Amino acid sequence: MHRCNLMATGEMQNINCGCKGIRTCLRCEAEESKQHLLQKNELILYDFTYDPVSKSAVREEESGTQQSFAFPGIFLWENFVSEYEENELIARMDQDVWRESQSGRRKQDFGPKVNFKKHRVHVGNFTGLPAISRQLVDRMSKAPQLASFKPVEQCNLDYDPLRGSAIDPHLDDSWLWGEHLVTVNLLSDTVLTMSLDQGWGDIDDGEVRVAVHLPRRSLIVLYGEARHRWKHAIHRKDIQGRRVCSTFRELSEEFLQGGKQEKLGSELLDIALSFKGIPL
Repeated sequence: MHRCNLMATGEMQNINCGCKGIRTCLRCEAEESKQHLLQKNELILYDFTYDPVSKSAVREEESGTQQSFAFPGIFLWENFVSEYEENELIARMDQDVWRESQSGRRKQDFGPKVNFKKHRVHVGNFTGLPAISRQLVDRMSKAPQLASFKPVEQCNLDYDPLRGSAIDPHLDDSWLWGEHLVTVNLLSDTVLTMSLDQGWGDIDDGEVRVAVHLPRRSLIVLYGEARHRWKHAIHRKDIQGRRVCSTFRELSEEFLQGGKQEKLGSELLDIALSFKGIPL
């Protein structure tokens, strides 16, 4: 077993990864040029756990008392897909090419060509969402929170503990993407970590984190402050086996009826909801 691990490590060091800038994975962290990125500053952390019943973030104090605060903006739908559907989804995804991405992930993109820095978007080679997602999008619309949700982009991500897969805390773009971020979690349970860099409520220093447990085959929606104020991440320690997720994004108001780019938005939606897509 030890020999196999050594071989696996050697193999990983010889394989190119998709990391750029400050991103790293297990494949590139042995490189001398990446060592400074692994030095983490010690932070004061306040860790809470999301309770889907009370829709609150809860923390047990050392004294035995409980600290909590309301945490709106999350909708969790357990068993969104069946085990049979999960197998079909993964089989179809694995028929397509997975491309190397940041932080040890692999990805498949179904969406328009975007330059977020310059605020430019155009159709490019976009052919729509994949056919197998039609039934998922139809099912999503049955939830009151997603009754008007019309996805224009789908991104499939493949996480593997052997690659050290993760995604750093971040906020999704709000110029192009709209109010709801929808993710279907497949193959394994994981934890979505929500965070604020500096304080919350009575906590005026340190980083506040809220762990949202995502069961296998569940769907999660982020909206409101959970979408626009709290960063979200998947930490390496929370990837225990292969995890595949599909994230669906809708257009912002600028690209909807009455918006400055309504015509382009309408064109993109028509393509997206044709469900004839191939990954870019």
